[in-house]
Amino acid sequence: MYSIDQLLETIRDKNVEFLRLQFTDIQGLVKSVSIPATRLGKALDSGTGFDGSSIEGFARIQESDMLLRPDISSFAILPWRARENKNVARLICDVYKPSGQPFEGDPRYVLKRAMKNAEEMGYTMNVGPELEFFLFNMENGRATTKPHDFAGYFDFGPVDLAEDIRREIVLALTEMDFKIEASHHEVAKGQHEIDFTYGEALRTADNVVTFKYVTRTIAMKNGLAATFMPKPIYGAAGSGMHVNISLFRGEDNAFFDPAAKMQLSDLARYFVGGLLEHASAITAITNPLINSYKRLVSGFEAPVYIGWSGPNRSSLIRVPSGRGLSTRLEFRSPDPSCSPYLGFAAILAAGLDGVKRKIDPGDPVDLNIYELSDEEREKLGIRLLPSNLREALDCLEEDRVIRDALGEHVYANFSRLGSLEWKMYNNHVHPWEVERYINTI
Repeated sequence: MYSIDQLLETIRDKNVEFLRLQFTDIQGLVKSVSIPATRLGKALDSGTGFDGSSIEGFARIQESDMLLRPDISSFAILPWRARENKNVARLICDVYKPSGQPFEGDPRYVLKRAMKNAEEMGYTMNVGPELEFFLFNMENGRATTKPHDFAGYFDFGPVDLAEDIRREIVLALTEMDFKIEASHHEVAKGQHEIDFTYGEALRTADNVVTFKYVTRTIAMKNGLAATFMPKPIYGAAGSGMHVNISLFRGEDNAFFDPAAKMQLSDLARYFVGGLLEHASAITAITNPLINSYKRLVSGFEAPVYIGWSGPNRSSLIRVPSGRGLSTRLEFRSPDPSCSPYLGFAAILAAGLDGVKRKIDPGDPVDLNIYELSDEEREKLGIRLLPSNLREALDCLEEDRVIRDALGEHVYANFSRLGSLEWKMYNNHVHPWEVERYINTI
């Protein structure tokens, strides 16, 4: 954490020449404008202007003026030099209107608003995401789907060719004050995972955005393409972003009750109930691409059914073994293509709705849900997640709690962009269709 004076002193001491002011659009894509470090004072005093109508889903042309206001606590020097003895740093920004009011279409503001609702109920949400990604070879400056290596889960060199690259990513993130817990090769060829410690939801969402940016940059510097696309290869495991969630009341984990069944408090159970009830609508936010639903299929450890359990990985929600301060829920459907701000806001809103309404999640299902018959699943009250983006958007439209968490501006534009993508996808002739039909019909 910095005061303004400390920040200015650090910029001088570290020879920071330029500052990148970063924010995200409602699709989770990072946007940035660079300013000379000497202009930071003006940016802090009056903001840095930009054209909001040029950012998809932000503003109409007649109301396009927007301001970026840096959050000085997000200051970090980028772990690669712009030129010798000179550094570039980044600041994550909030988006404001010229009137001085927060812009309701800023995903960071959406999460702040959800966190304030939790605070008014006496809680803070901590989040620990687990991001998976692929490293692919490049040809003629473009990414291929040819894996960089042929290793598998927890393999290491020489079959894992990316050990040094993962280490470089971890060291870069550590320089930016990340606390890394583990890094390893994942199940699919060319697939990897790097985990960082849990933290307060807003800072963690900032870290997710930074993690993706750093990973892709370092991969590119090594002649590779890093992608967080959910399912780049047919028949291989997809990339998820499992989200570990806990609510704290002061210094105490409010999900932990040593005297309760599974040592889960009623609050934790109600939170689960809210997640289950709103899971279909949340899916539109946490799985926002056409491609997201190619990952949510049986056989690849990705959830398909809306249920909860103890350590069972076939459930949408599971309760990992840690207790005490480590008591948490793991929500397994999100993928790393989503906006972490909107995703965490939707998850929090759903869980708090469960707490307010004391929604009973029922008994945990500690069976392999994939192996149950349709009749057995129906008897247990286990529903299916949406099978495509259109279904998920329809569920979101009907869910007032998640819509209100997003706000009408974000919801309307998110739905519009998702519907447009669905229409474009349906109108496109795909190579699979040509290969299947061209010689037989």
